[in-house]
Amino acid sequence: MRIRDFEVEIWMNRWETACRLNLAETCVDSVTVEALLELAGLDRDAFLADLLPMRLTYGAIEGTDRLRTAIAALYDTASAADVLVCHGAIGANHLVYEALIEPGDVVVPIVPTYQQHTSIPESLGAEVRPLHLREELGWLPDLDELRELASGAKVISLVNPHNPTGSLLPEPAIDAIAGIARAEGAWVVADEVYRGLDQDDPGTGASFVDRYERSVGIGSMSKAFSLAGLRLGWIVAPPEVLHAVSRHRDYSVISVGMVDDLLASVALEARGPLLARNRSIVRRNLAALDAWVAEEPRISYVRPRSGTTAFLRYDAPLTSEELCTRLARSDGVLLVPGSAFGVEGHVRLGFANPAPTLVEGLVRTTDFLAGLPG
Repeated sequence: MRIRDFEVEIWMNRWETACRLNLAETCVDSVTVEALLELAGLDRDAFLADLLPMRLTYGAIEGTDRLRTAIAALYDTASAADVLVCHGAIGANHLVYEALIEPGDVVVPIVPTYQQHTSIPESLGAEVRPLHLREELGWLPDLDELRELASGAKVISLVNPHNPTGSLLPEPAIDAIAGIARAEGAWVVADEVYRGLDQDDPGTGASFVDRYERSVGIGSMSKAFSLAGLRLGWIVAPPEVLHAVSRHRDYSVISVGMVDDLLASVALEARGPLLARNRSIVRRNLAALDAWVAEEPRISYVRPRSGTTAFLRYDAPLTSEELCTRLARSDGVLLVPGSAFGVEGHVRLGFANPAPTLVEGLVRTTDFLAGLPG
């Protein structure tokens, strides 16, 4: 199987351990196990009394009942039987496309997007018809264009809340996309890993899982729940999809780690205080970023409505890769070039890191931009 280089991951692998101020990070500032137990209101000694005798076998193949029940509670209409646990959202996405896509199938990804949603279907022989978001539309899809592209489609795929722009589909748009998919009998693969980090209350927007019967919802402990180190994600889908995915999963996953399963269960059962912590971080940090953008003459953007990333338009005579490379080398600040998403003249910035990191990174970026030719 031939597949394109994964541009964002290659960029991160090259630079994230070499920079001092990582403003390319997309996960909310990670928590320690101790902090997680405190947020969950659990006694550390009592938790260890349960953990230490644990036999480290393969564990529950599809995820424990406890974990799948906690995941299902994130949705209005799902039950534990609708959930399959995977190795991160990256593993979930891969398995879904392996299970659903055959050569000649039409896939309509809404781009820019996480590259799995274009490169994996392409590698499986699909006809990929991307719908390009436009900045002048607030990085929201043109529904008439989507309707035209989706003719004969097997899958419409999207990331919502959106990476890299931070846009958020209004509920009428979710229902309209569901209607377009329903008319074609298409699946909607909804990568919702940033769900729960809206800038406005209640903080968690609608899921496609609850709005369309042929939705495949993808979630993760990495972004909104600050636990990327667990490498744990999930698929919520109808039985026919889960059965198809399970056939492929047997060749690659077996089960997730038992300790990961346990810690994810603890975190999701304590999702109220954990998400409150994380919304506070992204809302405070976005306010700081917004103030910086307002004062920085070379930068503009569509203000994010959710998630952890912003897509900044810059005014400088450099390609996005040149700009990000020079900034990383001269000032130790890491951003992601827009070229990694197929969009020049932009860079992606993550604003969910500790506030001092963000503020210092923005100050250094201002100094760097000031030194560029006009």
